[in-house]
Order: sequence, then structure tokens, then C-alpha cells
Amino acid sequence: MPNNSDLFETLHTDYYGMVNQMCLGFMKGNKDLAQDLTQEAFINTWRALDKFKGASSYKTWIYRITVNTCLKYIRDSKTKDQSSIEEHMHLPDDSDNTDQEHQELYRAIGQLGEVDRLIIMMVLDELDYNEIAEVVGISEGNLRVKIHRIKKNLKKILENE
Repeated sequence: MPNNSDLFETLHTDYYGMVNQMCLGFMKGNKDLAQDLTQEAFINTWRALDKFKGASSYKTWIYRITVNTCLKYIRDSKTKDQSSIEEHMHLPDDSDNTDQEHQELYRAIGQLGEVDRLIIMMVLDELDYNEIAEVVGISEGNLRVKIHRIKKNLKKILENE
């Protein structure tokens, strides 16, 4: 079994992109804030390495840490400012069409509730439904219904922009 330092290095290498994508979704495309939260998620992963019991895969475990890190940031921001996080999030202006499409999608995702945002980001990251259900704590059948509703809601949001 590798030591904690080697294990952490492997986890960081394997899951950095996934964690950053998740943070981007939670922060509605704000790259700087997503980068900060990605670092925070990996700090939290390092601190929790000794507590990993193997009940789930490392991927699922890191997803859960990332979600908790992002949700804690959102809660803390709302508590500090007594205002919604949307007032503090400014998307960069990029002229690249692909970047523009991603920003529109992140804006739409940002209008979803926290759990719906979490679910759709994991779907976009192509996580297996059973893993998503495990992270969220619902049955796979319930997850499929939620995903269908989330997609319909996103389509409606994107059509109205």
C-alpha cells in the first residue's frame, strides 16, 4: 500500500480535472474561484486521507469532499454577506464561441438548486448513475427521474435566455 504522500499525489493527478470541473459548475464558471475551491477540496482530501475506509471508490469519496467544500463555501458566503452568491459571481467576458457556450451552460446550471447542480455536474462529468446516486444519497431510480427533470429545466432556462 502506498504511503499517504504517494496516494495523495496519485489522487491529485487522477482527479484534479474532475474536481475543477465540479467547482466550476458550483461557481457558475468563475475560474478563479473554482481554482481556489479546487485547492481547498484537495486540502480537505489530504486532511481526510487517514479516515478513508474504502466503503466507496476514491472517485466517489473525492466527489463528496468536493461537494461539501463547495456547499460550505456557498453557505459561508451567504452567512457573511446576508446576500446571495449570485451577486458576487462575475463571469469573465470571453469572445471564443465554445467558451461562450460553456458560460451560458454554467449560468443556466447556476440557476438550479444546489443538489440539482451537483447532479448535473456529475452527469456532465460522465460519472456512472450508481456512483452519482451514492454521492447524493438517493436510489438510482429516483436519480433517473431527477436527471430527466433537471434536463427539462435546463432546456427551459437556456431557451429563455
